[in-house]
Amino acid sequence: MTQKRLGVGVLGAHAWAEKAHLPGYAAYDRAKLVAICDVIPERARAMAEMFGIEKVYSDPRDLINDPDVETVDVCTPTETHLPLSLAAIEAGKHVLCEKPLASDAKDAFMAARAADVKGVRTKLGFTFRYSPAIRQIHAWIQDGTLGEIFHVHGLEQNSQFLDPQFPLRQVSSDANWNQLIPSSIVGYGSHLLDLVRWCVGEFSSVTSSMRNFIPERVVRGFDGMQKIQVEDGTVALAEFASGAHGILQTSYIAIGNYPGVELRVYGSKGAAVARLVEEFGIAETLHFATPDSVEFKKIEIPASALPPGTTLETPWPELYYRNLVRHFVDEILDDTPAECTFFDGAKSQEVVNAIVKAHLERRWVDLPQTVSERPL
Repeated sequence: MTQKRLGVGVLGAHAWAEKAHLPGYAAYDRAKLVAICDVIPERARAMAEMFGIEKVYSDPRDLINDPDVETVDVCTPTETHLPLSLAAIEAGKHVLCEKPLASDAKDAFMAARAADVKGVRTKLGFTFRYSPAIRQIHAWIQDGTLGEIFHVHGLEQNSQFLDPQFPLRQVSSDANWNQLIPSSIVGYGSHLLDLVRWCVGEFSSVTSSMRNFIPERVVRGFDGMQKIQVEDGTVALAEFASGAHGILQTSYIAIGNYPGVELRVYGSKGAAVARLVEEFGIAETLHFATPDSVEFKKIEIPASALPPGTTLETPWPELYYRNLVRHFVDEILDDTPAECTFFDGAKSQEVVNAIVKAHLERRWVDLPQTVSERPL
């Protein structure tokens, strides 16, 4: 393991950078925060002071071209993810980008190929892959503890936008407010689809139902209540190449606490349920059952599964992002196998697009079963 520290520049200094990205880098001694950029300079300066960052920029190009910045972290509004990531790749920088990378899977595949050609590493901000409970379920699937996987249920539901007075964020500037605007399936569903694909394998076909439950709400950047057909709840059925069945649900309005992720996996030898729901000060829980002992028993997550300096009482954004950052930095510095890359983001977006199409056309939609679009 090299003793080198990786120089990191962060684009975006808003709340998610403060809660997750910046604490993740600051806590890892193999990373060095060297620059931060925001279009509102005061915001960037505040984060620089809080996390001891020397360089402050207001133009993303200046940060990307800084020779001390080896990795660019894109933590900006959704519409900027793809162009900023492509600019960083073109400059020969490794890139961590918040999801979604692009609204269309073909653009995400293009970015994945561009990174491969440049020989740089990428990672999508799929926060929940780095939950210790989720990683334990993945390990149980890989080592055969759960046996053949029959069913997987992925739920992402919390009441973040149940109150119509709570401002809806990041509505695309070209969205048609008079027709259903995919939203929870994009913002929340992309996480679920990645978790499920990582654990169970490739999707083969999906069908779905999407709906707007709250037709009037406050939208950030607009005055007063707005009539907007935003999709605030989706359910989907999935078939997988392995033969497994899946049930997926995303919701902005289902009562429960953030982040509201639940993964249930049922196999021939065992079943596991991970609840990534912050309740009573605990970030997550894990339960396990077998055919001979069908009562689900709580599994205590060992301290060794957590990032150094954290416990299950650590706020979940910092807990999971410390793990994500640690993995990405180690992948770059130690040249270890890549995980949760732009290609994985493209595959997730491919399923999002299929779920939207299935709803609009009221049918099952098949997913490509070729890996021809994997980066070279």
